[in-house]
Amino acid sequence: MQKIEITAPVGTWESVITAIHAGADSVYFGVGVLNMRAHSSVNFSLRDLEKITKICREHGVRTYLTMNTIIYDKEVMLMKKMIDSAKKNGISAIIASDQAVIQYARSVGMNIHMSTQTNISNLEAVKYWSQYADVMVTARELSLTQVASITRAIKRNKIKGASGESVRIEIFAHGALCMAISGKCYLSLDQYNASANRGSCYQLCRRPYKVTDSDGEVELEVDNEYIMSPKDLCTIGFLDKILTAGVSILKIEGRGRSPEYVKTVVECYREAATAVEEGTYSQEKVSGWLKRLERVYNRGFWDGYYLGRKMGEWSEKHGSVATEYKEYVGKITNYFKKLKVAEIKMESGHLAPGDRVYIQGPTTGVIEFTVPEIRVDLISVAKTVKGDNCSIPIDIFLRRADKIYKIICAKT
Repeated sequence: MQKIEITAPVGTWESVITAIHAGADSVYFGVGVLNMRAHSSVNFSLRDLEKITKICREHGVRTYLTMNTIIYDKEVMLMKKMIDSAKKNGISAIIASDQAVIQYARSVGMNIHMSTQTNISNLEAVKYWSQYADVMVTARELSLTQVASITRAIKRNKIKGASGESVRIEIFAHGALCMAISGKCYLSLDQYNASANRGSCYQLCRRPYKVTDSDGEVELEVDNEYIMSPKDLCTIGFLDKILTAGVSILKIEGRGRSPEYVKTVVECYREAATAVEEGTYSQEKVSGWLKRLERVYNRGFWDGYYLGRKMGEWSEKHGSVATEYKEYVGKITNYFKKLKVAEIKMESGHLAPGDRVYIQGPTTGVIEFTVPEIRVDLISVAKTVKGDNCSIPIDIFLRRADKIYKIICAKT
């Protein structure tokens, strides 16, 4: 069985470093406005490409630039400038769906991954797009049986991609799902003239709704309020079946989510994929991974359409149902390398020995840590207060201005 590639979403420098440390084989991200998260998450600039590729190359991690929106004539020059910069800086591939992007990227020798927005649902589509691309993200609505049929046919027919290598199939493995076919939704465009297909979705589907008759006399509240907001996709419970189906790349969704989300999800899927490869994958391990995944942002989990479902499962409440959340408490003001002690300026809340914390920074990434001891003026204390300058022992190098967040159990 081939080693599965895990590609992680990154929208901040913290997430880039975190994805690398968590075991991602590749990262994908947007630059500027020509991507499907142009307005709903942080995006990098063209100036950032050199630094991103340098960091990732040092760790053997591939870089994918997402340019999967519809492109208008007035944006063609910008699109070409972005692809030229991607080529210059050694970006591994462009994720695309618009023919203008695809044609130009190929003309300058860039590798292409077909976005899920192209709705690849059958072998003929794979054959067509193989003249341009090496990797294809299949439509999210396919079952694993359909995906396996495509991967077997690729192997049987020896279908090569644009680079001459065998076409690889990528699927979404974890994260948010859209009610629309492969994300082709027009609800936001209809109501706010802000197109989801241009990275400007207002996420109207995530709201609760009521039904009112035309005369305005009768109003009904829908039993399940969030009737257009699917739960998050989670495939870790049948990852063995996914690998058996011949999938080459697992895509984790979430460029707008936090660095700790990236850390937890990448780590869990890396461990699960390794367990499948080594023959140690078990239900007991799955239960453990699920508990960890439930700690970070999610709308509840379901298995999508991969196992043959025809109807989605809908969110039970607005926003996250994560079992934990983080609360900002302070920042690192110094790190004493020889002593292995970090100095913290408490700016909110409090800390006590035994508290679990996230330490986050653009170079540090995300570190999860349990505080063993706290000292103020060299004296051990039971709890800090706002304004304290305190110190904690930690044998991981930290940077000034790294932020400290206390991890808190959510009330059920």
